[in-house]
Amino acid sequence: MSVKIAALDHLVLTVTDLARSAAFYEAALGMRHETFTGTDGTKRHALLFGRQKINLHQAGAEFAPHARRPTVGSADLCFLLEGGMSLTVAALEALGVSIVDGPIRRTGARGPINSIYIRDPDGNLIELSEPL
Repeated sequence: MSVKIAALDHLVLTVTDLARSAAFYEAALGMRHETFTGTDGTKRHALLFGRQKINLHQAGAEFAPHARRPTVGSADLCFLLEGGMSLTVAALEALGVSIVDGPIRRTGARGPINSIYIRDPDGNLIELSEPL
């Protein structure tokens, strides 16, 4: 018998500035910033979208347990878009968010995708994709 994963519930990003990161993900990617109380009673931060979330950890003050070497700017994430690529590009440009690369055809988990790449405030690479 082997372990079988059903879905991704959440992931953690280590960031230099919780407020700056939350504001970026809310404005640029339409995620919802939420604070909650952890099981240890501490105030926590999360970004919600779809049925998933990203927990934010402040660099140097990560919640335990955490990655062996939590590192700011080391993530490379791909998100599937709601709406078209042209609307996304226009919205990002209106916010002054630079597109690093794309649109370019890539291969996603379920087949071909059309992607653009941006960076968040900590330098994480964010791929925004639409299925083809």
